[in-house]
Amino acid sequence: MGELELLRSELLRCRECEELFGFEPRPISMGNSCAKIFQVSQAPSIHVHRSGRSFDDISGRKLRGKWYEISDETFYDPDIFYISSVGHCYPGKSKHQGDNPPPKICAQKWLKREIDVVDNEMFILIGKAAADFFFPREDFTDLVFSDHTINGKPSFVLPHPSPLNVKWFKDHPEFEKERIKDVRKEVHMMIDPLITE
Repeated sequence: MGELELLRSELLRCRECEELFGFEPRPISMGNSCAKIFQVSQAPSIHVHRSGRSFDDISGRKLRGKWYEISDETFYDPDIFYISSVGHCYPGKSKHQGDNPPPKICAQKWLKREIDVVDNEMFILIGKAAADFFFPREDFTDLVFSDHTINGKPSFVLPHPSPLNVKWFKDHPEFEKERIKDVRKEVHMMIDPLITE
């Protein structure tokens, strides 16, 4: 069993936050150690918690179809995308809008180790929680509209495609008009040679 397989077997058994959540956690991550793109978001939604498949929800459909312009098969190809998050489990519904923030211990315990064992060539960070983990104290919108590197690898920050994120998109129409085209181009340059018809 390889290093990633051992790590994932540990991760899937993790129940550290069960008391905090009030329900049984379901840790989720997908992909192989050779995946080209390491994608990090905030935490699984309730739909992903139920299905066990990352971005298996309305946000995922927008991300794949409208932003990346790729098929489900490409997105879920474990040699193309490694899909993880700051919090690996659905953290429960917030008393306000959306879901609770992911417990900070999760990224320290699991995400850092995943980054060490996945030999990716690009990072994509989705949402403020993921951006804050890699680029603490930096302005989120500035991060979205500029290019970065993580461990010497090209890295991009995207807003979360959630339908709850309406205000950010309204305030920054240039993202969907211009910026996402730049990111999409970089994604396709990375993955198109790997896609077989």
